[in-house]
Amino acid sequence: MLPRARLLGASVLLTLAGSLPAVGASAVASAGQPGHTSSGPATTARAQDPRRTRGLFVDPLMPAAQAAQKDPTFAPLGSTAQALWITDYYSTDSVQQAVRDYATRANDADKTPMMAIYAIPGRDCGLYSSGGLPDGPSYKAWIQQVAAGMKGQHAMVVLEPDAVPFIGNTQCTDTDISGRLALLRYAAQRLTRAGAWVYIDAGHSGWRKPSDIAPLLKSAGIGYARGFSTNVGNYRKTTDEITYAKAVLRELRKLGVTGKRYVTETARNGAPRSSIVDGDVCNPTWARVGRKPKLLFKSDATYGPLDGYLWIKHPGESDGQSSDSTCHGGPPSGQWWPDGARRLLGKH
Repeated sequence: MLPRARLLGASVLLTLAGSLPAVGASAVASAGQPGHTSSGPATTARAQDPRRTRGLFVDPLMPAAQAAQKDPTFAPLGSTAQALWITDYYSTDSVQQAVRDYATRANDADKTPMMAIYAIPGRDCGLYSSGGLPDGPSYKAWIQQVAAGMKGQHAMVVLEPDAVPFIGNTQCTDTDISGRLALLRYAAQRLTRAGAWVYIDAGHSGWRKPSDIAPLLKSAGIGYARGFSTNVGNYRKTTDEITYAKAVLRELRKLGVTGKRYVTETARNGAPRSSIVDGDVCNPTWARVGRKPKLLFKSDATYGPLDGYLWIKHPGESDGQSSDSTCHGGPPSGQWWPDGARRLLGKH
């Protein structure tokens, strides 16, 4: 689950957690898409793609950056690249310009824009970040505008955190599996055509089995995408995520989907393994900031299909608020929370 997105400055923020029953390959229909695609164009074009040589954009309008201007304690967060969340906070009429404004700032700084798209109908299974666009046609129209804003901007995009892993959860009100998968295919195709590197979210190592998630990813359009993302907003150790991702890739190859790559989130997975408490996922007191984002395109031979470590969820922003101790005293989801930020930095 991803606590509700909220716009602060020019950025939208959120979080992830959760586990749910497995859904096998029989739960999804054939996607009617390419069985496999290469992860990029020809060698010369690959070398020329600016994403392979640039760093990620550190947006001075992000909440952590704004907080760091007032208190240098937060400089380690404010000076680190984080994704801009594009949600239904932006209307269909405004989202193209919002995407283009952010991407233009990034490209003007000679950096790669990084975004998370998060507006699918039935979002977050009615949990902290419930919402999204009201229906399929609305979502497609909105995605068209997002793609128009991204055209030619050389962005990296995480597509709909949790949307695939939540498929099959009996607690979710959105039971139209084929409809959701069709929307994800549509988004993956449109955003890729606009020039984005799209990573469809695949949950994390403590959520779905690789053999369950792979057929869902295929039906969700990974044939159109560059690959998938793991650990968005969660706290799983990087080594566990790499093991999980490699297993997902093996399962995809069994389905005829080859040449895919992946990214994994490291924003809040820096705590020792002995500190992790399974199920404690709303502002856990033991969480710590993880390794800094790093793109690995120059070291393909070393890192294989891993494109990089990213910060998608913004450290220092609350996962949500609860009437009991579940969320450890955090404010409403998405709000900048100084005490929580200090705790992530080991200073509280």
